[in-house]
Amino acid sequence: MRLSDTIESFIKQMLQEEQYEVELKRNELAEYFHCAPSQINYVLATRFTPDHGYVTSSQRGGGGYIRIVRVRQSSTDHLSYLLRERIGDSLDAQTAQILCAQLAERKVVSLEQAQLMAAAVSSQALSAPAPEAVKDAMRAKIMKYMLLTIAQQQAQTENG
Repeated sequence: MRLSDTIESFIKQMLQEEQYEVELKRNELAEYFHCAPSQINYVLATRFTPDHGYVTSSQRGGGGYIRIVRVRQSSTDHLSYLLRERIGDSLDAQTAQILCAQLAERKVVSLEQAQLMAAAVSSQALSAPAPEAVKDAMRAKIMKYMLLTIAQQQAQTENG
């Protein structure tokens, strides 16, 4: 397991124990993991973003801290956000993979469903000889239709 994965898991474990919000000291965390504070910054900047369902804030200085808050949203709200705001006319493969993992993490879909979704929008699945812009547009359209189907299934389940 890579160091960034270990740091991410450690922070997520703390978030579960601390009820969706945690305050950390960057230097103490870096010391704990025997790494540079910039490694902590990298993990925060790439894995604890609004797209991943987190809001981070920090205060610099001697008594500085990093606050990470897990955003609580219903699965319907989250699907609406993804459909209306997050997924536009284009979606790259890496972002699509992140969104699928996030759906499983938030339990909007099962892990198996997320893996199938990720496979459907992967670079391998869209490996036809076409420009990347065309593939990204196809990926966005496929992802939107999968999310619409999930939203419709959830609505049917809620309504009887």
